[in-house]
Amino acid sequence: MQAIRTWWGQRFMQALERFTDAARLARGRSYANSNRIKSWQLKDGVMSAKIRGNTNPYYGVYKEPTYETAISLKVISNDDWELLIRQLGSRASFVSRLLLNEMPDNIETPFEALDLHLLPHNAKDFKTRCSCPDYENPCKHVAGLCYFLASQLDQDPFLLFELRGLSPHELLKKLKQTPLGKALAQVREQEQASAFTPVESYFTRPLVLDQSVACDYKAFWECHKRLPEGFARPASSHFIPALLIKKGGDFPDFWKQSMTFPVAMEGAYEAIRKKSKAW
Repeated sequence: MQAIRTWWGQRFMQALERFTDAARLARGRSYANSNRIKSWQLKDGVMSAKIRGNTNPYYGVYKEPTYETAISLKVISNDDWELLIRQLGSRASFVSRLLLNEMPDNIETPFEALDLHLLPHNAKDFKTRCSCPDYENPCKHVAGLCYFLASQLDQDPFLLFELRGLSPHELLKKLKQTPLGKALAQVREQEQASAFTPVESYFTRPLVLDQSVACDYKAFWECHKRLPEGFARPASSHFIPALLIKKGGDFPDFWKQSMTFPVAMEGAYEAIRKKSKAW
């Protein structure tokens, strides 16, 4: 089983642990994978699955069984959903994130204000069934389906709304009908429309020049104003011989002569300069 990473997946399991046997719930971890869960679906607020069981000769089970397992939450009535939509639609922080398909961390706040719950709240709020012979609740297969549902909530937390009787599509549709939802939806549609405005080309097109005027090549090369015949030479700067040598000091570590190193190098440079002029 993959680790449950997100807030809603972890909170879902924590909510179950408050009113179920945590030890029995933990037994289902090994059943929350594709090797055990052969197929599953979420329809009308009920998550059902076909789960592969184990053979047990002690109980006369010699052929690998497949159990029909299902879990569901108490469905919220239409009237209560209308009140919840008003609560959600009056808060920009909720509407903006939900319209972007993001689940707010404090999504349970408007539910609690109406004495309702998005996550499982108690044993009466959470219903299970399984065709296996284990009469304890939760059995391994129900527990495995719970862990599997938590991993699905990692990928799509809006499944919680569907478990409570309102599909994500209907939720977004109702939010867009609220005054604040309409305004935010219009702004988002305008931004998307401007972002995808078609253009003729992504490259700069060359400018087309008028070719009716004949090109005078002589005027092009000579220009209208001739360049000056000569340039004044800049005044020669003061020459400091052996400047870099002098920065090293009079007696560097490698210099052992009585004459200072800059004076010796200055003489060498002067001799080279005179020699180059003679050439």
